[in-house]
Amino acid sequence: MDETAVPAVVEPKCPGCALGDRRVSASGEIVTMHELSCTALPAPGAAGTSGVRRGGPSAGKPLGMATMPAPAATARPSVSAAVPRLRSGELRAMVAGVLADSAPAALTPRVIAARLNRSSGAVGNACRTLAGQGAAEVASTSPLAYRATTTTATAAAPARAPRRKPAAARRTGTVSTGAPAAPAGKRSAGAVTGPVLRPNGTEYHPRLVAGTMLPDVTALRRLKEAGVAALLYGPPGTGKTSVVEAAFPDCVTVQGDGDTVVADLVGDYTKTPDGEFVFVHGPLVRAMREGVPLFIDDATLIPPTVLAVVYPAMDGRRQIVVKANGGEVVDAAPGFYVVAGHNPGVHGAVLTDALSSRFSVQVQVSSDYDLADQLGVDPKVVRVARNLATRQERGEVGWAPQLRELLAFKKITAVLGIDAAAANLVGIAPEVDRDTVAAVVRDAFGRIVKPLALGARITATTR
Repeated sequence: MDETAVPAVVEPKCPGCALGDRRVSASGEIVTMHELSCTALPAPGAAGTSGVRRGGPSAGKPLGMATMPAPAATARPSVSAAVPRLRSGELRAMVAGVLADSAPAALTPRVIAARLNRSSGAVGNACRTLAGQGAAEVASTSPLAYRATTTTATAAAPARAPRRKPAAARRTGTVSTGAPAAPAGKRSAGAVTGPVLRPNGTEYHPRLVAGTMLPDVTALRRLKEAGVAALLYGPPGTGKTSVVEAAFPDCVTVQGDGDTVVADLVGDYTKTPDGEFVFVHGPLVRAMREGVPLFIDDATLIPPTVLAVVYPAMDGRRQIVVKANGGEVVDAAPGFYVVAGHNPGVHGAVLTDALSSRFSVQVQVSSDYDLADQLGVDPKVVRVARNLATRQERGEVGWAPQLRELLAFKKITAVLGIDAAAANLVGIAPEVDRDTVAAVVRDAFGRIVKPLALGARITATTR
């Protein structure tokens, strides 16, 4: 390697013995080799080693670079430096932690990898996933760098929680209960006891699954452990997405619609700034490789021939073939799981037999009007919602306000006043049901309410 072409010296002395020169390239990688033979350096991964491997056939190899053989005269015995094995999604949380701690600065994947002593390729994949989830943003494309967003700290939360020590390290002071220990990675999810924080920072209030004493969040987590795919169905705005995100904050989401194509799931070729075409994997492949849940929202709006690409990943094969990328075979990592949402009343939503048979558990999700009361929604509009929901069950109307509309009513009231919020409620009702909704609102509020609209032009006399 031509050391004269290396940029300016960043750290002139070896951190172990304070001798020799140590040059760093503009990308942050070590390219001169005094440390290869320095016995004063601490073990790999310790403070001050800057990611240099020592010992074994790759001794002295800077992380992310090709192996450079050390002189035979300076060969040293192998030093054990096993990097701890990470749990599913843990690297992504660690990357989020680095971005959150460095905000508002932008960092390249290579810089983050150096801080974490991890592969820059894996860190780059984690950055892309975080950006896709809104937990990071691309700050620049040349060089590619990422910056924290308002939800990055939430994505970093799993990495900040203390890791359990291996059983062998917890000998002292343990008391045997006589029950066999659950296999690694198979511990049953404990029941949640209160509100659960979603990735967007809002709280989800769990509900019991009918016929059980399990909160919905816990039930979904245990179904995932058992490998039983779940389909949640109900009107829009009842909380299907909320419960999935509360149960699986690391899930990868696909928003389905009638225009969804196979490439939206598995990936497609895209043009880079330098004019080359590269294959960028889609959410299905990312979820399979990272071993995280895949949430297909409005799954029944996706054409059946497109959705069929997911089926091999859900059955015993747990494998798909990406034809667009030269027949690439992708195997699902442990932890991969599919959960879907279905809005039966939405035009174009079709639950085919093939799709239904893949989801062994199908849970109806309706609005929790008691929760609306607890969250401070005006009692009159909650009464309107209950009335219309009862009429809907009897087939008298096709629409009733769900929890989403009730929470919006509360926000609109705070901004525009309760009269405008009531008028808006009438206005958002489907035209075929609007007269009935207006009558129910009139009875609850004690006055005639028309859809929200603009009034007279503002003049000098009306100011």
